[in-house]
Amino acid sequence: MASDHIIETQGLSIDFNGFYAVKDVSLKIERGSIHALIGPNGAGKTTCFNLITKFLRPTAGRILYKGRDITQAKPADVARMGMVRSFQISATFPHLTVLENVRIALQRKLGTSFQFWRSQHSLHSLDDQAMRLLEEVGLAEQAGLQAVELSYGRKRALEIATTLALDPEMMLLDEPTSGMGHEDIGRVAALIKRVAAKRTVLMVEHNLSVVSDLSDRITVLARGEILTEGNYAEVSANPQVIDAYMGTGHD
Repeated sequence: MASDHIIETQGLSIDFNGFYAVKDVSLKIERGSIHALIGPNGAGKTTCFNLITKFLRPTAGRILYKGRDITQAKPADVARMGMVRSFQISATFPHLTVLENVRIALQRKLGTSFQFWRSQHSLHSLDDQAMRLLEEVGLAEQAGLQAVELSYGRKRALEIATTLALDPEMMLLDEPTSGMGHEDIGRVAALIKRVAAKRTVLMVEHNLSVVSDLSDRITVLARGEILTEGNYAEVSANPQVIDAYMGTGHD
């Protein structure tokens, strides 16, 4: 019987000249869930995220994706397996249109990203699919705008559209609402909930209101180690979590 866990880490650790940024982290991410990785500054969230997505190689431990050991895999390899990440800083082509940005991502999925000699007609064959993705993220009306003209929150929506173009089974979102105003946070949170209906999402997120609204399960890191896990009500009431975030003492 297939495991209900799409990602599992076992004793995941990395040290930098004797300093453990992540130490003995064992995670289980359930298929079809939204799982948040949170913690105070310096907790090791981004490092852990970079280990899982293969942008760093662990000192110790294993990473399993759909039961397959990917500890030594490269980022491009795991992307082809269906695990795709977005970044904390929006990664779009600013002077291409919104539609062209998504079309490039679709070309990448087809393995034609760098075939610049392809005819314009063959590229336009992807337009319908690109428009469907833009409709899914609420950007269809902005299809003809250059990406640079979008608000910050809409740029993040565009980035999610380009991630969806790769047809991921698993999406990894790094601080998806970072730097946004209240209105954009609401839009992007609603978008994440919508696209997660058919996928698994692991996100590093600092906005606890977003975490509360979206997450099925939460892992709290502190000083590179797992402090606790559970739903939002459980972790937010945990005295150790309050200590970690607020620096207040508890007996």
